[in-house]
Amino acid sequence: MYKLIALDMDGTLLNSHGAISPRNKQAILAAIAQGTRVVLASGRPLEGMNWALEELGMTGKDDYVACYNGSLVYQVADKRLLRSQTVTGADAKKLAELANKLGVHVHAFSVKAGLITPKHNYYTDHEAKINGLSITEVDFSTLSDDEEMLKVMMIDEPEKLSAAIAQLPASLYEQYNILQSAPFFLEFLHTDSHKGIGVKAIAQQFGINADEVICMGDAGNDKQMLEYAGLGVAMANATDDIKAIANHITASHNDDGVALVIEEFVLNK
Repeated sequence: MYKLIALDMDGTLLNSHGAISPRNKQAILAAIAQGTRVVLASGRPLEGMNWALEELGMTGKDDYVACYNGSLVYQVADKRLLRSQTVTGADAKKLAELANKLGVHVHAFSVKAGLITPKHNYYTDHEAKINGLSITEVDFSTLSDDEEMLKVMMIDEPEKLSAAIAQLPASLYEQYNILQSAPFFLEFLHTDSHKGIGVKAIAQQFGINADEVICMGDAGNDKQMLEYAGLGVAMANATDDIKAIANHITASHNDDGVALVIEEFVLNK
């Protein structure tokens, strides 16, 4: 019996219009009504997730959310932190310098200053728009070494970003958890930050074992939570590497793939 469902947002719960379909919403509400816990686990900041939590009624003291790919895990009702794992201003400076050498843009999420970038660009504007955030232009060389950063991102056109990824020093993969959440987003997090750790922390709050958890996702930043779950589900629109590790492949985010899984494995329709 599955007791917890963890859902990625973009490309999974949300369709191409950035909305939750009526069938997905109905299935989630039915699962909650029968006692199954549902949590959102996203690379987004909390500000970009609140509307979905409110639409699904997941705003109580027993509701939790994993933001920034698990770097922060909150109890929703009072924003109490269950888990926090950050990188630093020194990391942001180093990665910005490397991004400049590789010819790609960079931005970061600062605990103090929010979304920051050395230079306005299309992809930082996109990040700000989908999450309802403002952008602060900051010369990263001026950041304090100990400033708390939730994550640092290299961002650019997919072709340019792929070329940059191919040139990343191997040592970086030992220093950071490096995740590609979209063809134009490469994320650098603390080595102990990912969605798998975030979902596990929430499950442990309720004494739920991994084999009682369903996780659904579509991209590289969903890998660890699919590996953690008793049932790891890839969307039909997922990348090939995510499909390869999944226990089950459902329909796409535009074809109510989330609802189909809940109906089959939780509601037993």
